[in-house]
Amino acid sequence: MSGRVAVVTGAASGIGLGIARQLAADGHAVGLLDYQGDAVEAAAAALRKDGRSALAVQLDVSDWSGVRRAFEQVRAKLGPVTILVTSAGIDSFDAVLDITPEIWNRVLAVNLTGTFTCAQAAIPDMMTARWGRIVTISSSSAQSGAPRMAHYAASKGGVIGLTKTLARELAPHGITVNTIPPALVDTPMARKAESIGDIAGVDAMAKVIPLARAGTPADIADACSFLCSDRAGYITGQVIGVNGGMYI
Repeated sequence: MSGRVAVVTGAASGIGLGIARQLAADGHAVGLLDYQGDAVEAAAAALRKDGRSALAVQLDVSDWSGVRRAFEQVRAKLGPVTILVTSAGIDSFDAVLDITPEIWNRVLAVNLTGTFTCAQAAIPDMMTARWGRIVTISSSSAQSGAPRMAHYAASKGGVIGLTKTLARELAPHGITVNTIPPALVDTPMARKAESIGDIAGVDAMAKVIPLARAGTPADIADACSFLCSDRAGYITGQVIGVNGGMYI
């Protein structure tokens, strides 16, 4: 595969880190963006130690101007961005009557607005190249609904709708846009939710998945790698479930 420049948000841990590692292994230079500055720098340093081209940028994706600056840093160091994976996201578990304007706005700002602003920042490079790949990471909660996650499910449902709209608008420019809505994935975020009692437990929940295990970041990264490749040039606007058969 010819090396291109990819940006992955939420790349310090979990799904985002798994995707960044896979895209680097595919031969791409990777800009790793994340709110956790030290962690994302460590992730990029590990890739560089393995001989990969990687740049870390600390970023809160809800900061519109910060997103622009982050992409300028990537362009200056690595080159024009033609692959984007938006994995940055936060969860929150709140009964519907307990969701405050502040909680609602923060979840939407990171999960939905952050997806849009990063796509908007990358699209000009893709248009110039007449080639681009955007993969958004949504959630199966947007497909099934999830108690105590009205804000989260709404934000991820918005990501699915945004993905389909971008796919139609950008198709004439040679840009594909797809979304992966994971179900249960064993990540630090899931384990944190488990530790504070927001979910029953990763291992317990895995028993209801047809393939009888939780997903891994590598599972998501493998699908993402394909969607970001030349081989996936006729796939756009699709919701690609990587969920162990939980939602078909």
